[in-house]
Amino acid sequence: MRLIDLATTDLPAVIDFTVPDPRVTAFDERIEQADAFVVVTGEYNRSIPAALKNAIDLVPAAWRAKPAAAVSYGGISGGLRAAEHLSLILGELHAHTIRNTVSFHNIRECFDDNGRPFDTACEAAAKGQLDQLAWWATALRDARTTNPYQS
Repeated sequence: MRLIDLATTDLPAVIDFTVPDPRVTAFDERIEQADAFVVVTGEYNRSIPAALKNAIDLVPAAWRAKPAAAVSYGGISGGLRAAEHLSLILGELHAHTIRNTVSFHNIRECFDDNGRPFDTACEAAAKGQLDQLAWWATALRDARTTNPYQS
């Protein structure tokens, strides 16, 4: 498992697609190498943050025929609208999104000082989501290997 933290990933906000950008090339390689994704996102204006949308849009082909799971957080809605929007965005890129999400409502009240969740039910939700993600990762990796995905 590899972590990509967009806060520490140097990606351009605007790009000239006629000129190769080594930052985008490196990011594309990291996404291309992955078999599956867990995307952790907050909700901003009923959607995902601009930096996440930009990162997805910079390398559209790298997401194809790969599964993605959403973990969302926010206020009372727990970021669920962002998770739904993320599913639509990734679906347009031919990614398969896991239906079940893990969400943290009123995020500032969800974790203790050590970062452990107060509600242990989220562990069961996360296990179920990750089990589904692992199944889809294996199935789609095998499919991509034997029959490359065409879009």
